[in-house]
Amino acid sequence: MRFVGWAAGVRVAVLRLGAACAPLFLGGCSGQMVLLHPAGPVGTAEKGIFLTAFALMLIVVLPVFAMLFFFAWRYRASNKRAFYAPGWASSRAIEVAVWTVPVLIVGALGYLTWTSTHALNPYRPLASAARPLDVDVVALNWKWLFIYPDQHIATVNELVIPADVPVSFRLTSETVMTSFFIPRLGTQIYAMPGMRTKLHLMADRPGVYTGLNYNFSGRGYSAMHFEVKAVSIQAFEQWAAQAKRGGQALDAAALRRLEKPSVANPVRSYSDVAPHLFARIVHRTMTADRAPSGLTAENGAG
Repeated sequence: MRFVGWAAGVRVAVLRLGAACAPLFLGGCSGQMVLLHPAGPVGTAEKGIFLTAFALMLIVVLPVFAMLFFFAWRYRASNKRAFYAPGWASSRAIEVAVWTVPVLIVGALGYLTWTSTHALNPYRPLASAARPLDVDVVALNWKWLFIYPDQHIATVNELVIPADVPVSFRLTSETVMTSFFIPRLGTQIYAMPGMRTKLHLMADRPGVYTGLNYNFSGRGYSAMHFEVKAVSIQAFEQWAAQAKRGGQALDAAALRRLEKPSVANPVRSYSDVAPHLFARIVHRTMTADRAPSGLTAENGAG
């Protein structure tokens, strides 16, 4: 009887605690769940994978919770007519079900992972009739540099792309390893010093999306984000022409100033870019006579 009373008290305390904490958990639902609201083919495919995997795992979770509440209700202390007396030491049917169902679910998840990993390879170009837009991405402390090699322009903390046009990214880091991620477009990938990674994305509608660094890279990490503006092809061409007419050139001196660690950097554009700048940034971080800037104790990395 003491145990029953103690269990009832614990149950009441847990329910009260859950009711008190509910507003805190629900407060996170006020914002949009960006991963479930994709704006491109890669993000849409990843959403489908997530929901499929979630549904497969519910095959085990839902029956367990259903039986938990059923058994608690059926064999409660006040139900004098319920006796748990199965009369057997083992059950082949239960053992088969307990082992077969998880094996099938794990097999299905493994097949889903294998096929989707190859189908959504970030190095694989997206199928489209439109010619891809090339963009070189350089992670700096603590800002993003976007170079448009065909347009010979560059921007800081702003990525403008045409909607319904694939974007072919080449990524590197002038400092420590960072993570390039536009949640609504999909696929997170790392940018690393001395290396070049690739990523292919596309926005299927105009809009303004958020890009982030999802890898801790020092004291300015939390402010290392940028806006992605997906616009029409005509609007993109107008924007590129305007950026070409104004601003300064991104030469070696301008790059040195840009490399200095700074936080909460405003959007900036460059009307001209030194030839092969991206390749030179990748190459110089590979040489032994120059360590990548930012690898110091000051920025909290390295």
